[in-house]
Amino acid sequence: MPIITDRDAWTDLVNRHPAGHLLQSWAWGELKARFGWQVLRVAVTDDGKALRAGAQVLLHDLPGRRYVAYIPKGPLVDWQDAAQTHRLLDEVHQLCRSRGCIFLKIEPPVEDDPTVRATIIQHGFQPQAPTIQPPRTIMIDLTLLEDALLAGMKQKTRYNIRLAARKGVTVYEGNTTHIPAFYQLMEVTSRRDGFAIHNCEYYQSAYELFAPRDATLLLAEVMGELVAGLMVFSHGTVAYYLFGASSDRYREYMPTYLLQWEAMRWARARGCVAYDLWGIPDADEDVLENNLATADRRTRGLWGVYRFKRGFGGRVVRSVGAFDYVYSNWPYRFYRWGQALRRIRAR
Repeated sequence: MPIITDRDAWTDLVNRHPAGHLLQSWAWGELKARFGWQVLRVAVTDDGKALRAGAQVLLHDLPGRRYVAYIPKGPLVDWQDAAQTHRLLDEVHQLCRSRGCIFLKIEPPVEDDPTVRATIIQHGFQPQAPTIQPPRTIMIDLTLLEDALLAGMKQKTRYNIRLAARKGVTVYEGNTTHIPAFYQLMEVTSRRDGFAIHNCEYYQSAYELFAPRDATLLLAEVMGELVAGLMVFSHGTVAYYLFGASSDRYREYMPTYLLQWEAMRWARARGCVAYDLWGIPDADEDVLENNLATADRRTRGLWGVYRFKRGFGGRVVRSVGAFDYVYSNWPYRFYRWGQALRRIRAR
């Protein structure tokens, strides 16, 4: 089984692959390894040298020395190349079975398409599995000049960006010493909007592993008081807005709007051509638009941020979602039942 331990070889694959994604990067694997996941990388070659397809597999332990396996935004494979796909999945399944996994969850980094979905199902995966990463997002085209980028936004969003600047909101790049203060804002946001968050050490590690080359922490102040912040990451030509937080104070100064604008400017300066706002409700666009009038009152989950993100324009994109490959039927059913019960209790 070709387990990849060469960081440079793996990074070269993720950087070259058309579907290469931040969550398949070596550094992302290091982040997850610090917080309870085993990380293993498998790959296949076409010529015996360069890696052509691969998967960064995360393993999480369960009672009884069993595991669940997860490939976030992967595997990196050409689903239309049957031979390559079979070879890679055979390696992945061999790995998972050897570790006692009850099932494997994949979330391929490709846009939703019935042909791709059918192909994945033909390889034995169950469709409509619960997702871990939000399947639907808004992508902003950063190839536009700044004036055109602003023109593509909703009028109110443009107004709020300029309002924040006029009111003296200051945005600057933070560093590792600012993470605890940023985390305090995360706690405020979690309580207000009903989002689960990681612990402070998680954000500290994320910053240390990616910044300053592939991430930045942007902070906003009003009259010297920290009121909002975000962490934006870049991989290849795409920037990802993963973590954001804001205080309950000075919200009328619109600091979060100016933060997003400066994050887009940071991404453009790094050569990124797209900005991923990372997560909106998983509903068709007509449903999203019909619910827009009440989105402000939907304070829990992704509905609470939909109106905000929509204002920046861009294109709504949906991935093919999540698929599960089951190795042990009854343990898998019990696991799914337990997950459903936890979601009900969390409501």
